[in-house]
Amino acid sequence: MQQWMYSVHHVVAIEVSTTKELTAVNGTSVTLKCTFKSTSPLTESSVSVNWSFRPVGQTKEEPVFYYQQKSYPPMENSRFRGHVTWSGNVLKNDASITLQDVQFSFNGTYSCQVRNVPDVHGFAGEISLQVVQSGKTSFQ
Repeated sequence: MQQWMYSVHHVVAIEVSTTKELTAVNGTSVTLKCTFKSTSPLTESSVSVNWSFRPVGQTKEEPVFYYQQKSYPPMENSRFRGHVTWSGNVLKNDASITLQDVQFSFNGTYSCQVRNVPDVHGFAGEISLQVVQSGKTSFQ
């Protein structure tokens, strides 16, 4: 006689949502919206946010911004030093940042990764940013 054992595992994952594409005029500011849903309770100490950047045509990512209870600015040699500020509120499921004085070198893909211990698995949200000289912009 065979016995079968079944096990149900609670899947713990964060769901991250972003605007897929944005256009910004060189020299202006743009907010990269990133919101999330977590199966675990939110606290200032349990949530961390990591933003990274991949330039157009490249595969290597570089750090942009990190948040856990407070903002950690980009490294001294980062293209984003002095250009990025925290716009989010993790207790309201918001992990957004704002890029100020946007440069053409900011063209590329931005990834927003959110963790809320023990809820640490999930896909990063991605935003493709196109910086233009002038013309139509999309704000979302």
